[in-house]
Amino acid sequence: MWYAIEGYDAADALAMRTAARPAHLARLRALRDAGRLLVAGPCPAIDAEDPGPAGFSGSIVIAEFESMQAAQAWADADPYVAAGVYVRVEVRPFRQVLP
Repeated sequence: MWYAIEGYDAADALAMRTAARPAHLARLRALRDAGRLLVAGPCPAIDAEDPGPAGFSGSIVIAEFESMQAAQAWADADPYVAAGVYVRVEVRPFRQVLP
């Protein structure tokens, strides 16, 4: 089943996010390579493609896992969690309708 994982950034987390990004992206690439990633990306903190020093308000990942517990465990092990980038992570079932 698909699960939506939403991480919410701490205030002033841009430097921590930048430092943890390679490890974070490696995990996303592993999901992609396994055919389990629908979409992933950050949410700019301002209405701009490149928010610059404003940074990001969080990230969204929609990926396939065998269960809610597996999705939550994957989210809990994210390098952004360990680095303190995310102050909160929510995992919810997701049902794709389009495309």
